Amino acid sequence: MKIGEFARQLGVSTDTLRYYEKHGLLTPSSRSDVGYRFYSENDYKQMAFILRAKNVGFSLAEIKELLQIKFHKDQHSCHEVKEMTLQKRDLVAQRIAELTRFYDSLSLLADKCCGGEEPAENCSILTTLEDIDGLTQ
Repeated sequence: MKIGEFARQLGVSTDTLRYYEKHGLLTPSSRSDVGYRFYSENDYKQMAFILRAKNVGFSLAEIKELLQIKFHKDQHSCHEVKEMTLQKRDLVAQRIAELTRFYDSLSLLADKCCGGEEPAENCSILTTLEDIDGLTQ
């Protein structure tokens, strides 16, 4: 099938498909004499795999690595894939902790401010941000 139909079936844009092709994650099964891309059922399965991996948070480099493992399963172990998954999970946990700290700090700042229409000369948020000891790290 041509790129437009392929994209519609996957629920993505043709630009998305070209992006993954540019980064070496997807290669059309064939091209016509005038350069139209044609995709097969195997291409569909590969792109669906890529999209699912992206949706759970894997980066392009990690997806490329997963595809290499997928294509050469006999040369890799489940342990490798699990380690990649656990590392990604742990990174997400770190980011969640960081975002939680940001949220808590912003909440403290917001709670200090009256939010009134008066000039910001005595704004408690600005004063706290200026104070070296105003917020904990």
